Order: sequence, then C-alpha cells, then structure tokens
Amino acid sequence: MANLKLPKLPDRTPVKLTITISPELKAVLEAYASAYEAAYGEREPIAELIPAMLVGFLASDRSFSRGSKERR
Repeated sequence: MANLKLPKLPDRTPVKLTITISPELKAVLEAYASAYEAAYGEREPIAELIPAMLVGFLASDRSFSRGSKERR
C-alpha cells in the first residue's frame, strides 16, 4: 500500500451523551444561541452548539493540551 499523506480517518460513529445542567446554565446557553443567531442569521439548537463549544474549549486549554501530548 502506498504511503498516503492523509492518515486513516478516525472512528466517526456518533456517541450520545446525556447530561443534567442547572437552570442558570440553560439560560446562558439559550442566550448564546440567540447571540449566535444574531451573528450568523441562523438559529441552531443548543445541542448542536455544545459539541463545537467543547471542542473549542478543550483546544484552547493549554494545560490540558500539554497533558494530552504527554499521554500519547
């Protein structure tokens, strides 16, 4: 097999995760969804925004990123 520049794609099977949040956090997430709609002209469900928020948060956490590199 040839050495391709693109590595094998990771598992992309969605995983459903159920969490319980406080009413205050729900209100903040609803406000964020409204701000998102104002900025981009499209309403997105909170459940669609949260994964992107978590990815961004984890990517920006330098301490976690350093630990992730050490764990590999």
